[in-house]
Amino acid sequence: MRASDADRDRVSDTLREALAEGRITPEEHAERIDAVYRAKTYSELEPLLSDLPGAGDAVPGAPKVRLRKDEPALPHPAPQSTAIVAVFGAAERKGRWLVEPQTTITCVFGGVELDLRQAVLTQREVGLTISCVFGGVEITVPPGVRVVNSSVAVFGGHSLPDDDPLEPDAPVIKLSGMVLFGGVNVTRREPDAPRPDRRAAHTEHVRGIRDSHRRHLEDLRHDRREQRRSPRDH
Repeated sequence: MRASDADRDRVSDTLREALAEGRITPEEHAERIDAVYRAKTYSELEPLLSDLPGAGDAVPGAPKVRLRKDEPALPHPAPQSTAIVAVFGAAERKGRWLVEPQTTITCVFGGVELDLRQAVLTQREVGLTISCVFGGVEITVPPGVRVVNSSVAVFGGHSLPDDDPLEPDAPVIKLSGMVLFGGVNVTRREPDAPRPDRRAAHTEHVRGIRDSHRRHLEDLRHDRREQRRSPRDH
């Protein structure tokens, strides 16, 4: 029988509790969460909990995790959250890292860069709440991930990619919060795609401004020389 989103979320919650209790390592948790959101049927979900209390009757008296739709679900544990802060500086998350159900991003005169291409989501839908003043947030997502934006930009802006053709159970990144005198830029790239060389682009931009300024000064000097020569000609 095929599993629902609610089934996958319940398994994800159980794995998060097992990680908090030290029953599985962060690496095992990341691998199992990855498998949870690839699973389509109950038979694919059940082995992920087979060695944990709460997965069945292996531990006497342990609560049983319900996967069938016609059985009552156990109460979900309180959602976990994390914070990423950059004040007059920068913060980044990249590589294989765990994305909690809710992440708060704060940047003041700074920048935050999140690369989600190899990240592991603790549940199918995660939220990023942004509070940014005179700063910027760069987010990279892989193909097949839906980005939903409800954040507000004042004297700033958003840059979001078009949605890919998505499956009904595709992962969702929800953006909320406010950006003041700043911006949020979301790009979609394959996991092995090279990162744009922003430093080189910035250097080229500065070089262009400098060359333009030099040409402007040369034009001014030339005009002054011509003005000095004019009275002599008369």
